[in-house]
Amino acid sequence: MEAGRGQSASLETWAAVAAATGSQLVSFLEEQPGATRPRDYEHLKRQQLVATAAAPGGWQPTPERLVDPAWRRPRSVDVFLERPARREFAVVEIVDLFADVGDVLRALDAKVATVARDLAARELAGAAPGRVGGLLVVRGTRRNRALVREFRALFEARFGRRSSAWLTALRNPSHALPEGHGLAWTDAGATRLIPARL
Repeated sequence: MEAGRGQSASLETWAAVAAATGSQLVSFLEEQPGATRPRDYEHLKRQQLVATAAAPGGWQPTPERLVDPAWRRPRSVDVFLERPARREFAVVEIVDLFADVGDVLRALDAKVATVARDLAARELAGAAPGRVGGLLVVRGTRRNRALVREFRALFEARFGRRSSAWLTALRNPSHALPEGHGLAWTDAGATRLIPARL
């Protein structure tokens, strides 16, 4: 089995070996070739990072929140954040790899607009007014960073210098949601959000 020839061993044999070595069978099997992680593993790590980073700010996260079921392909938000105490809502889209920057920006705008329309309709029905904004969270790979550097003027025109204000609003319940969209990086391990300095 140590030499990789345990394919024909029974589950009971694998369980006995795991018990004898002080391992859990599931953990042992997950480390074996063929036990691959989900295709969206890196995306999931960044969704979790956003949810945990926003908790101190009083935000309630909803991953993959459906915002436009009537669209030709139903649209959902990677992480939808709601701060009920301030009636603030954040549409957080996560980019693992820029394949089409224009498409990413249009999708962010469309999702923010959909949420804003929903808020406006609720206000007409008597609900308290609310605010919505968009945050683009990008995996900080060399390729993604090089692309943003190359087209810095375009990204700056789109996102300005609001990244620090966005991250402060996520972490601090008394800091208001900034005007306009924000842009933030994640480190390679998806352990922290980093303001984009454009």
